[in-house]
Amino acid sequence: MYYHPTPNPAKVALFLEETGLSYEVVPVDTAKGQQHTPEFRAINPNGKVPAIVDTDGPGGTEVRVFDSSAILLYLAEKTGKLMGSPADRGELLSWLFYIGTGLGPFSGQAVHFQLRAPEKLPYANTSPPSTRARARARVGSENQRPWPADKVERWAIDRLIPYAKNARTHTDAQIAAIAASVKEWGWTTPVLVGEDGGLIAGHARILAARQLGIAEIPVMVAAGWSEAQERAYVWPTISWRLPGRAGTQSFCGSNSASYNSAALIYR
Repeated sequence: MYYHPTPNPAKVALFLEETGLSYEVVPVDTAKGQQHTPEFRAINPNGKVPAIVDTDGPGGTEVRVFDSSAILLYLAEKTGKLMGSPADRGELLSWLFYIGTGLGPFSGQAVHFQLRAPEKLPYANTSPPSTRARARARVGSENQRPWPADKVERWAIDRLIPYAKNARTHTDAQIAAIAASVKEWGWTTPVLVGEDGGLIAGHARILAARQLGIAEIPVMVAAGWSEAQERAYVWPTISWRLPGRAGTQSFCGSNSASYNSAALIYR
């Protein structure tokens, strides 16, 4: 997958990390127009990221796939992972394509016309926001239950249950950096847990807390979440690395730093 640190490519990067698939990182700089080079256009004629090259496709042949939704479906079907149960499939596909064909494109158009367009067009600056408002209303109607962030509690660290199938690993240097951040600025982002204490997001922060000897930490409880929803959300908000021929690539969240461009070729 050719990658730049924007939302659509990030979806595929998260899938690769979550499933533990082997892949190679290749930098691509869309700000410099590298997505329009003949080499990249041979992978995606549309000249957009993400796109992947599966070097072990059907019959051992190379397969190109472009568009984030197509890539996610391709990899899920190839690996048999993260597709959910048959009972989940309709809901999964509905929201996947709604993001890809509804909310995503209109949000992208709004960003372009409001921030990038050489001249301001009144219509362009009023129509997309109204569309986004309707989209937010649709999503909001599906999400009337309390948000985890509505209430932050303090739990004993020994009460938390690590996610047994967590595909992410953290180096000693990463944990030390997070611990140093917590020591300097305090705890800025609560971890996310299920009602049973199962850890959903924040594994690296827990390791840092143990390193610092912290006995209690702030948590947000995902009340009312189904097991499928918890599984879908289990990806860390701290940092994950993309090793490849361009070097190590860091993607970061709270208590961490630096975010640069990269590209992926899955294999």
